[in-house]
Amino acid sequence: MTPHQDSSVSFDFLDTLKTQTAVAHKRLESLPVSSCILSKEMKIDDYAHYLKLMYDVHHNVEENIFPILSGSIEDLENREKKHLIEEDLAFLKYNKPVANSVFNTQNLTIPFALGILYVVEGSSLGGRFILKNIETISGLDQGKGVSYFTGYGNKTGSQWKSFLNELTAYQQENNCENEIIEGAIYAFDSIHNHFLQTQKNEN
Repeated sequence: MTPHQDSSVSFDFLDTLKTQTAVAHKRLESLPVSSCILSKEMKIDDYAHYLKLMYDVHHNVEENIFPILSGSIEDLENREKKHLIEEDLAFLKYNKPVANSVFNTQNLTIPFALGILYVVEGSSLGGRFILKNIETISGLDQGKGVSYFTGYGNKTGSQWKSFLNELTAYQQENNCENEIIEGAIYAFDSIHNHFLQTQKNEN
């Protein structure tokens, strides 16, 4: 935490952010494509389809959101993940995907972009939980093809805390809570719509 941050204000902001995005978050998690990767009956095709959907998300973020936040978040290069998805799909012998658009990234402000990144970075926490299920699936039980969900590994918690520190510091300095929240809700809704509209097609 930076010296000028007020921890109580930080907690209040993060609590509000989580509360205000809860409905959109739950709506995304309730989709069949989201819940299937937590199923013991998950098929490799379902897994590959999910990876392709998340490839679109991370490609959009790394190509369009990262440049906006290059002066606000210090370690963006360590938060790149689309190459991990490419590795997993290659292991599974699926073609490298061609990225589809997920977000409208024209004229985005830094606070709004931070809200989007809040959602995408937060998915890494859930990824560690999902990994436990994925590693029980035949073909994914040897530590191969799971690079994306392995993510930051044992650094997942510290990476998340580091991001939240930078997020709250920016919010306190710029008084932009509402715009960050709007960006986060937009991200959840956009990913929800992308998941809903993108049909699974085989390799």
